Amino acid sequence: MILLKQIMKVIKTFIITLIFSLSFSISSYANQTAEEIIKGRKAMFKENYQNAKKISILLKSKKIEEAKPLMKKISNNYKKLLDYFPENTKEGFKTEALPTIWENSDEFVTLMQKASYDMIELTKAINTVEDLRAVQKKLMWSNCSACHNKFRAEH
Repeated sequence: MILLKQIMKVIKTFIITLIFSLSFSISSYANQTAEEIIKGRKAMFKENYQNAKKISILLKSKKIEEAKPLMKKISNNYKKLLDYFPENTKEGFKTEALPTIWENSDEFVTLMQKASYDMIELTKAINTVEDLRAVQKKLMWSNCSACHNKFRAEH
């Protein structure tokens, strides 16, 4: 009986935490305009690209440990970016996001999650591989290309 009460208390705490965190994440974007959201996601993608270029330079210089925090930052940004594509941000404000993001949202989410995961895998792989450029292409640049080819307008 005591064990059951403890389990119920844990479940209750989990549910309250889940509801609170969901309501917080929804409300955090509810007060933003479509323009602010689009500009925010564009800024985050730009930051990812700048960090990816820095990573390339660092790996070329064999500064592996200096590159790892940038990889983790990109990974975290990919997770955050999933919240930056609400329905009201499909067009306007110079967005380059294609309608395929919303039409194939499962595929888009999967790709973003894969990109995030691959950046963490890159932090591990660079410790053991010989060809840093090849592993970077496989785990970082290929994800950029895959997303741009399907979900971003040409510019």
